Formats: sequence, C-alpha cells, structure tokens
Amino acid sequence: MTAAGVPPTDRPDRERLIVALDVPSADVAFDVAGRLSGHVGMFKIGLELFVAEGPQVVRRMRELAPDVDIFLDLKLHDIPNTMRGAIRSVRTLGVKFVTVHAGSGTAHLAACVEEAGDAVGILAVTVLTSQDDVACRQAGHTRALDELVEMRAVCAREAGCAGVVCSGRELGRVRAVAPKLARVVPGIRPAGADLGDQQRVMTPARAVAEGATHIVVGRPILQAEDQAAAADAIVRELAQRQM
Repeated sequence: MTAAGVPPTDRPDRERLIVALDVPSADVAFDVAGRLSGHVGMFKIGLELFVAEGPQVVRRMRELAPDVDIFLDLKLHDIPNTMRGAIRSVRTLGVKFVTVHAGSGTAHLAACVEEAGDAVGILAVTVLTSQDDVACRQAGHTRALDELVEMRAVCAREAGCAGVVCSGRELGRVRAVAPKLARVVPGIRPAGADLGDQQRVMTPARAVAEGATHIVVGRPILQAEDQAAAADAIVRELAQRQM
C-alpha cells in the first residue's frame, strides 16, 4: 500500500506518467510526492522549483521517493562549453532525464550527450507546447511549426539524444524520423480539463496511442482534490486504450 492508502497501479502504464511538480517550494513538492509515490513513474522538477530550492531539492526527492524517477526540466540553452559544465553538475544528481533546447542544432546537442555519458539522458526540446504557428512566425521562424519540430527531432537523433519533447500533434512526424528515441509529450489534458496556457494539447490515451513513450501532466493532477485518484484515473485511461 502507498502513503495514500491505495494499491499501486499497473507498473507499465504507470511508468509512462510524469507529474510536473510545478510548485513554489520544496515543502509543497515533498507533500505531493508523498501522495503520488507508487502512483506515477516520474516527477518533473522544473525551473520554478529548482530556482527556488536548488539542487538539494532533487537529492532530497530521491531519498523520499526512491521508486520514482526524476526528470529535471531546465531547458538548458547556452554555448557548448557552458552547457557541458551544467551537464557535469546534473550528472551528480541521480536524475533520469534533463532537457536541453534543440534550437542550436546537432553539434550543440552532441556536446551535451557526450558530457552526460551514461549518467543521464538528454531530452531535446523541439517547440514549446505553449507556442503555435503564429508564435513561431513572430519568433522569426520561416518554417511551419511541424516542420520545425521534425527538423529538431532529426538533430536529436543525429546527436545521440535519449529522446525529444514534442506536442502530441507532432508525434507522427517525430516517430517517422526518430523512431528509437523516447517521445515525451507535455500539454496533456484529460477530456474536459482546462487548457490553461497550452496551445497544442492532447488527451493521455490518444498521445500514447499515437506514439508517446511518456506523458507529462501537471495541473489536472496537482489541482485535484484527490491527487492520487486523479493519477490513477489517467493510468487506467492508458490501460483501457489497449482493450
């Protein structure tokens, strides 16, 4: 039994579910982790929590929830030498994945992969799920959004990344050009959930059916009255897609 008093859900589908700990403090993060340990496969620690609490929040989370992997979502983007230094620091934290922006191309990603070695998987962020075609044009991109995602997935493949981060809408293109990479999909919303600031969204079952290896869910679980039950419902939805 877990801390929430509910038996763990089936492991294969549970491991696909990443919960975004987009919370302001370690105390809140550890409380959520206590409720969800045994119900999800991975916790995502992003900029808000990491900047507030520093690397120690990752180390403490590893101690409190040893059965749950950690995904450090920092979206690193700098010159290769600086990136190498950041990845060296990440290697000591015991995380499964760390995100790096794919916008600088293959050589930039390859430097991160080389520095990471076998200690941590590099995930290449293609295009943020809060962006749409209009936002991409405003940022100066001349290619369509889905073309841009595909190009960056190719860069990730050529650089030897562990996976890519993309929206569910680009999964077909990413699977075609990088079939062996992990495909992590944020912007996941159960049917009827509020979209918030996300533009390119998809339901959990559809995302996995179309090729997501992992899905990232934040507010629909964090804002639920019973967080463990909300996570279990998503895992059940994933299991039912095969029935």
